[in-house]
Amino acid sequence: MSRNLFVTGTGTEIGKTYVAGLIVKMLHDAGMDVAYYKAAMSGNERRPDGTLIPGDALFVKEFAGISQSLESMCPYVYEHAVSPHLAARIEGNPVRMAVVEETFQALSREHDYVVVEGSGGITCPIGYDEERIQLEDIVSSLHLPSIMVADAGLGTINGVVLTHAYMEQKGLPLKGILFNHFHEGDVMEEDNRRMCEEMTGLPVLGCIAKGDKAITGLTAEELAALFD
Repeated sequence: MSRNLFVTGTGTEIGKTYVAGLIVKMLHDAGMDVAYYKAAMSGNERRPDGTLIPGDALFVKEFAGISQSLESMCPYVYEHAVSPHLAARIEGNPVRMAVVEETFQALSREHDYVVVEGSGGITCPIGYDEERIQLEDIVSSLHLPSIMVADAGLGTINGVVLTHAYMEQKGLPLKGILFNHFHEGDVMEEDNRRMCEEMTGLPVLGCIAKGDKAITGLTAEELAALFD
């Protein structure tokens, strides 16, 4: 069975997929057997034959250079660019926890490491009408340790502190923070880093600038040590 790591974030569009891709790439480039998984993915385009392209999964696959099939990366793929629970309602394909658990366990049996990416922030509803499934329920059910991706810029302190407090209340272990869109030497971003560490007690594990192909401050071996 694999060792696993969940990538959550302070919200949507802060770069979780890019960071997840970086983690997969760094481990893969170091010769480790690593896979990617995301329970539900919305806002996807269609192929000419009408089937949906799991965009986040395709990005990770191509960016990291892994051979894993797209089909094994995500059991629920939606077209509408809305929260998964709403996309599932519109498209008539509700997320079921049993399917998430089954597909994840199948992947876990085949690989040494699995990077699991969340949809939106940690409170994102994944299912509502058939089964009420919050993202936190998936993290808990799959027994996943987490790292938090945060934008390095203005407003990040509030998002980081609130996400940490919520996950701590729910008993979801956090290993640390990764700052995305980081500009080394920027006074505000350097202070954001220091304040987030002080106010949460979590370490900033590394920083990522636009276009980086590795996480500054972390080796592949150090990344692998975060997985449980």
